[in-house]
Amino acid sequence: MAEVMTVPAAPKTNRIGLPLDPYKGAESTLCSGCGHDSITAQIIKAYYETGIRPHTVAKLSGIGCSSKTPAYFLGKAHGFNAVHGRMPSIATGTKIANKHMNVIGVSGDGDTASIGLGQFSHLVRRNLGMVYIIENNGVYGLTKGQFSATADAGSGSKKGDVNEMVPIDCCGMAIELNCTFVARSFSADLKQLLGLLKAAIHHDGTALIDVVSPCVTFNNHEASTKSYKYARDHEMALHDIDFIEHVEPMAPIDVKPGETREIEMHDGSFIRLKKIAEDYDPTDRIHAVATIERARQEKLFLTGLLYLDGSRRSFTDTLNLVDEPLNTLPSERVRPPQSALDEMMQALK
Repeated sequence: MAEVMTVPAAPKTNRIGLPLDPYKGAESTLCSGCGHDSITAQIIKAYYETGIRPHTVAKLSGIGCSSKTPAYFLGKAHGFNAVHGRMPSIATGTKIANKHMNVIGVSGDGDTASIGLGQFSHLVRRNLGMVYIIENNGVYGLTKGQFSATADAGSGSKKGDVNEMVPIDCCGMAIELNCTFVARSFSADLKQLLGLLKAAIHHDGTALIDVVSPCVTFNNHEASTKSYKYARDHEMALHDIDFIEHVEPMAPIDVKPGETREIEMHDGSFIRLKKIAEDYDPTDRIHAVATIERARQEKLFLTGLLYLDGSRRSFTDTLNLVDEPLNTLPSERVRPPQSALDEMMQALK
């Protein structure tokens, strides 16, 4: 009887010929069922499907449960875990040193909206080219579940306390600061989150995605407004999102409510928005702010692409940096000669 030889199937690869493994990281040490792990899985999928080479990515974070997650994706990428609230400074330095790096920062509601609020504000107004993810659970998970600055007024803690403070809406604040890509999603809405991540990766500017990610240990109970149940019961999706990667030049099209509208990104790629009940234009800044406020008053959890501005230049473009990464240039090209310093001092007299 002839022996049958079985040949193992070749691993599936993406468009640049890489399998999925280089896009993975270490095993998660977060609580089982944590929403952050769902976000991590979609980050892995987004970079794999867009064909970004892992070694061209710089993944950054601050301090908190959320800031542990860069260890769990893109194990072949460059990484830096900054001190609490100071990730935007590291991101700015990274992008200036090498403007060709794909920068992704993962932060939390405490790391962004409390100790890091000042740094976050200046990163956004400068329009630094990066993906900025806020894993937002409304509590400080590493210090036993105190309310964070994004916790809704009236939300209850696991211990029975009620939050009396008005929350900071990171998306509303980002639009006010002229952020050029602002979105909100839910860690359990995998399809929407994946589409937003792909679009954010291709955006030339600050792409903020505020992801409500329930804390299964401290903030997933009936009284919480950032629990899985509350989010599912109160979510209002502005549109069904997909992302079309650029292959050939395409032009935006104007459609009627209920059809599909495509919005052009900086590099010629498109976001596809399928309008549902809401006739929503994410390029209308005033309408975006008003919609967020209306959703807050109606206690709705608003998700989708909230605002997009393709007209502003990114921070590194405004600096008119040379094409070569600054960290590769010899000192004679980056250090001004003595004559230039003398001329500068003379002009100040």
